[in-house]
Amino acid sequence: MQRWRGLEAVPTGWGRSVVTIGIFDGVHRGHQKLIGRAVDLGRGLGLPTVLVTFDPHPAELVRPGSHPARLTSLARRSELVADLGVDAFCVLPFTAELSRRTPAEFVHDILVDRLHAAVVVVGDNFTFGYKAEGDVTMLAELGRRFGFSVEGYGLVSEADVTLSSTFVRACIDAGDVETAAAVLGRPHRIDGVVVHGDQRGRDLGYPTANVAAPPYTALPADGVYAGRFLHAGRALPAAISVGTNPTFSGRERTVEAYVLDVEEDFYGHEVSVEFVHRLRGMEKFDSIEALVEQMGRDVEQTRELLSR
Repeated sequence: MQRWRGLEAVPTGWGRSVVTIGIFDGVHRGHQKLIGRAVDLGRGLGLPTVLVTFDPHPAELVRPGSHPARLTSLARRSELVADLGVDAFCVLPFTAELSRRTPAEFVHDILVDRLHAAVVVVGDNFTFGYKAEGDVTMLAELGRRFGFSVEGYGLVSEADVTLSSTFVRACIDAGDVETAAAVLGRPHRIDGVVVHGDQRGRDLGYPTANVAAPPYTALPADGVYAGRFLHAGRALPAAISVGTNPTFSGRERTVEAYVLDVEEDFYGHEVSVEFVHRLRGMEKFDSIEALVEQMGRDVEQTRELLSR
């Protein structure tokens, strides 16, 4: 899959294509169906499929400080859509200049002049252009003017719940990683670098990897989780703590993973952590001994749950 940042990265002579546009944060099962539809159309027409997304999230420019928690990094998003058959992943820097383009300018400059869209597939709730004045109906009208067709894809619902990034964020924020995984089609994952922590875990007999995630990363509610620690092609079972370590009067939220049955220094390495089951909420213990006993139970419960 080709990866482009900015319209200037689109190869000279790029021909007609099927284009889908959106943030696609999480690439959840609803996104997967929409993207799959675009890929199927492209293959049927013998055309490549281009997925267009934005960075940073438009909300951050329009309303600074309102950036929603990020479910997937751009790098992870590109991996996921590549697996779905997308041929080109195009990231448009969301700038003040881009936000001021009228719907017609957006369509002409991006979809027509650079990507040569033959078909555009978007969600029914898609908006675009200055102050989000454009919608699917306007996009179809512009398509008739510029020579491409438009397909609006309906939101996917199950059991009266719309599969959306907003819903996934709410689940993760509540610590309900099981429901989040059901909507995503895989466990929620964060990516980061292992940094030095307070090293209390080592003193307690449970050395942990302190994973520093990028800003805006969607972290589960404070608590302890059973999950997997991904490193160098390995998926290792891990008991994961998210929170401020109240027993030690901590203030900063951290993600600390105790990797079962592995003695290895991960400091400085890029890793990922998947959250599979929530074991319990974060607790403040009256003694170090009580904390260590509970950590032992967390590890055994993690081992049991992940072995099923």
